[in-house]
Amino acid sequence: MFRDKTAILAIDQGTTSSRAIVFSRKGEVISLAQQEFPQIYPKPGWVEHDPEVIWATVIATARRALKDARAKGWKPACIGITNQRETAIVWDRATGDPIHNAIVWQDRRTAQTCQQLAADGHEEMIREKTGLVLDPYFSATKFAFILDAVDGARERAASGELAFGTVDTFLLWRLTGGEHRTDASNASRTSLYDLKAGQWDDGLCRLFGVPMSGLPEVCDNAGPLGTSLKTTIGEELPVTGMAGDQQSAAIGQACFKPGQVKSTYGTGAFLIMNTGSDMAVSENRLLSTVGWRLDGKTTFALEGSILSAGATVQWLRDGLGLFSKASEIEALAASADPDSGVYLVPAFAGLGAPHWAADARGTITGLTRGSGRAEIAQAALDAAAHQTADLLQAMARDGVAADKLKVDGGMSANNRFLQRLADFCGVPVVRPVNAETTAWGAAFLAGLGAGLFHSLEDGRALWQADQAYSPSMKAEQRDQQRSGWQRAVSQALAGV
Repeated sequence: MFRDKTAILAIDQGTTSSRAIVFSRKGEVISLAQQEFPQIYPKPGWVEHDPEVIWATVIATARRALKDARAKGWKPACIGITNQRETAIVWDRATGDPIHNAIVWQDRRTAQTCQQLAADGHEEMIREKTGLVLDPYFSATKFAFILDAVDGARERAASGELAFGTVDTFLLWRLTGGEHRTDASNASRTSLYDLKAGQWDDGLCRLFGVPMSGLPEVCDNAGPLGTSLKTTIGEELPVTGMAGDQQSAAIGQACFKPGQVKSTYGTGAFLIMNTGSDMAVSENRLLSTVGWRLDGKTTFALEGSILSAGATVQWLRDGLGLFSKASEIEALAASADPDSGVYLVPAFAGLGAPHWAADARGTITGLTRGSGRAEIAQAALDAAAHQTADLLQAMARDGVAADKLKVDGGMSANNRFLQRLADFCGVPVVRPVNAETTAWGAAFLAGLGAGLFHSLEDGRALWQADQAYSPSMKAEQRDQQRSGWQRAVSQALAGV
């Protein structure tokens, strides 16, 4: 199977780093390059990126990965792009220069705008059309903020001088010299896209103050999107796949049947369940979203968003100095009292699903003189596990219960975390052989769009389990742990 040396470049542009991976058609990693970049925090609750730094890291990593793959005799045939979702960029159509820093998905500066829209009675209509809750997490209010914050931007947007987009759109524009496109999965995260109609909604654009003329064309997740310029990554390659990072991970995890669910643990953590061709509507504040669109047919999903997972570990490392490397947290947590009663609620930028409390802030509760570094480290890992359990319970209340959970992302290498995850969720947790599921999802889509693969069945055949973790905690202990977590969350929400 696939004996030739045809390869696929995946550009994986994330919240804290840009990565480029060249895959074989079997999903093997041929070469990998990664580069971190700084976060910008202008005010509490505000998070920005410099789009030029994003671009520079993408180009540097793509060139390096391509060079390494070529040196090994591989022949990259196409490009797939996956990206941090909801992060908003506005740029000049003539020059391609951004007019403002990118406003990151974690940013909460437009919370008051969302509260006013809710007070004006728009929340239910927005939910019905977009499948999303009214929250600053999504892109629409970020675009509007930029247009209002930059002198003359609204006038320039009205005259067609400016282009808007999430990170995928900006990268495609720069790579191809002006192709202004996005894919259905990223479009569905803006609060401007009507899920059932499958297009931008004029009424939503007017409500949020985002001129539709500045938005990109919405395309399928696999198919021709443009061709890279030689001046960008050093060679001309067709861009034939694109998806938001969480949908890309669901594809990389081969969650192709309704009811299959994955959770990715990166900066945040995101749980997506395939709901098939019907848009499921949650009664428990989960999100309805596009899973992917192929040949014009949409597969929908339910999603729960955890705003801080790996970011919590990063804070323990950089903010508190509890360890020097993130990988050290597993051994440190293993030395903790497993029933210490210490809980960390990582609401650094509010709480995501199912609470959607933008004004909540982080807490550590249950501290005693016996509490130390180990107990706080364990509480940080447990926080991601508890929040995942909250999301699975919300899905079950919506009538879609999971029988197992596929996991990926940096924290999935932590065996102790995965065992606690299985214990709190009460379902088996499965880690795949291919740890690069997000990037592989984009590569697979690109291969599908370029004709290197024929159907989703090819992706299903390539997925393999590495290790499974079965629940082993006694029910009484689990109930005690879960009750303590719920009390801690209630305390974090008390000041909202």
